[in-house]
Amino acid sequence: MRETAGDPKTCYKEQTGAVSGIRKILGVIGKILFVLLGAGAVFIFRSVAWVLKTWSDLSMEEIVFHLNMPLEGTNSGMIRDFAIYCVLPAAAVAVIFIVLLLVLRKRRKPRRVFLSVVPGVSVAAIAFSLVHIWTTLDVSAYVKNQNTYSSFIDDNYVDPASVSITFPEQKRNLIYIYLESMENTYADQTSGGAFEQNVIPELTEISLNNENFSGEEAVLNGGVSLTGTTWTMGAMFAQTSGLPLLIPIEKNSMNTQENFFPGITTLGDVLEDAGYRQELVIGSDAVFGGRQLYFEQHGNYEIYDYNYSKSNGEIPEDYYVWWGYEDQRLFENAKKRLNELADSEQPFNLTMLTVDTHFEDGYVCPLCTGEYGDDQYSNVMACSSRQVAEFIQWIQEQPFYENTTIIVSGDHLTMDVDYCENVSDDYERKVYTAYINAPVTPETDVYREYSTFDAFPTTLASLGCSIQGDRLGLGVNLFSEEQTLIEQYGVEQSEQGLAQKSRLMEELIASINKADVSSINYEAAEQTLSLQVENIQWDQEVSGIKCEVWIENNEQDVRTYTGTMKNAGEYQVVIPLEDFEYKTGQYCVDTYLLLNDNGYELIKSDRMEVNPTATAVPESEIAGSSPEVYIDPYDYQTGRFLVQVNNVFAENIVAVNCAVWAEEDQSDLKWFELAGNGANNYSTEIYAVDFGFKTADYNVHVYMIDSSGNMILLGAGQVNVS
Repeated sequence: MRETAGDPKTCYKEQTGAVSGIRKILGVIGKILFVLLGAGAVFIFRSVAWVLKTWSDLSMEEIVFHLNMPLEGTNSGMIRDFAIYCVLPAAAVAVIFIVLLLVLRKRRKPRRVFLSVVPGVSVAAIAFSLVHIWTTLDVSAYVKNQNTYSSFIDDNYVDPASVSITFPEQKRNLIYIYLESMENTYADQTSGGAFEQNVIPELTEISLNNENFSGEEAVLNGGVSLTGTTWTMGAMFAQTSGLPLLIPIEKNSMNTQENFFPGITTLGDVLEDAGYRQELVIGSDAVFGGRQLYFEQHGNYEIYDYNYSKSNGEIPEDYYVWWGYEDQRLFENAKKRLNELADSEQPFNLTMLTVDTHFEDGYVCPLCTGEYGDDQYSNVMACSSRQVAEFIQWIQEQPFYENTTIIVSGDHLTMDVDYCENVSDDYERKVYTAYINAPVTPETDVYREYSTFDAFPTTLASLGCSIQGDRLGLGVNLFSEEQTLIEQYGVEQSEQGLAQKSRLMEELIASINKADVSSINYEAAEQTLSLQVENIQWDQEVSGIKCEVWIENNEQDVRTYTGTMKNAGEYQVVIPLEDFEYKTGQYCVDTYLLLNDNGYELIKSDRMEVNPTATAVPESEIAGSSPEVYIDPYDYQTGRFLVQVNNVFAENIVAVNCAVWAEEDQSDLKWFELAGNGANNYSTEIYAVDFGFKTADYNVHVYMIDSSGNMILLGAGQVNVS
């Protein structure tokens, strides 16, 4: 017998088929999630291990700074190592799981065990990894500090813009050499290092024979790298501004900024104002870490980096080693730059940054002699020590040296995880420091305890500058007797104060992203509120402006208004008071930027007391009119009262309205329009139901509105509703 559409057997088959199809879809989704969970667990586990293996003394501040930085300029070898260590194993696990799912498809028991065990192991691996990195980085302390305000920075910061800095009549040149990951630790213990064998003998001799502020002690001394200074950009920022580089994550897209801390005055700014020509010479991409932006914005430095050398024939177009090009080429390029600068009539500042000693294990160049056998990092450090010494000797042989100060400074402690693992915890690791050919000597012979913040004013002092108060930023002129932060508070208290939130830093950070919002303007004639937004500088593209408006104590009635673009980057927002029935009160206006990623950012909250109702004017000002206002008593049977205006003869009349309220604060104010009868008379009925039959004396104000938007009070009175 043939099955029909209404046959129960056919319906059953259709329903069973539908359920089976849904189960298959869910099964496929479940398998995809299963594979992703396993591969994700491997990726997270390996990533945490790689991060902690690759960087020593990693801080949350450094992670926060770099999270939103561009990959442009990053060492390709590091990206490759991450891919090999983390991405490839995760991909391999995903493939293996897919194969096993296919192989075990018809073997129920092994398949069931496989599907049961893997999710548990994966979740455990993810949990372990997250707890491990959370504990290692002490994220709890970081979060707590980010929610705790301290006045440490605010109390100790000296704004360089407010300090008198006097240069000598003949301005001295400056050569500032940042040495990547160079610290005193690598010297022998007799010289003040921590190693048994000195791997930087030339640099040790340079520091001991010049100034490192160790007083009468013939040992190495250097700056402590405090919070916010422990990576290259943080270090360069600290040594030239006297501030830690602490930026919250949402304000950290420095590659998209138009300004890098525009509200501060730095070493570059001071030297630019003094007429210096300034150059930054590095063998990597200056964009990385925001270096190009910072040095261009603060001092108008000319940038000579890897990209410049490639574009101008200093290296082949396809040349790339380590982070760009090696230090051997860097020193040769710096010599060329110095000869050009010396030929100009301006005093100059050449700042440079080495790179061969970057972690992990550094870059072995043709000049490395391998005297430390298989210890690659020591070989690289020794090679760097020789190259720096030879470069300084070359400078000292040049005619411009007599009027030139040389500063050699490590940027931060090494990030190589195992190079200093045998160093005693009692040894205080400091960055390498040497001031060469400075025209000034320390006022005291004591061994100074200082941080890299102190480099800012000390650099200017080493150029023969006189600094009012001997303090700039958070730094102190070490040639003076002024106490440093560490000498006043110690390292631990200084670290704690820097790690916590600062009102001053928030103000400086706010100047990174900024927009000028005018105060609220009340236009009585138009009965509107308005404001303007201009000079927008933001780390994301701005697509518009919106304002949220409400009357205080009435937050449930919030209205939103969008801005009208007047010129490029300039907006006006107009808020008609008619939308709020012309109520008197505190108008609250929150202004937001609308961002292209569909997000928004609050840029200003403002408040204004507004009384939209006009004051009474003499009847003579209402041309040809002698208005008479009548308010009839309340009729409890009909629940209403009548408001009437007669003899309104003004030619420019637009409307006649009345405001009615019972509450003293006008929170129940309502507006009603009076209808005209064609004979210059207007009237309306007011129903008590509109006010919830509230028993009270109702206030009634009647207004004429003319063609200019003026509200003219015609009369007022009260009605008792009971």
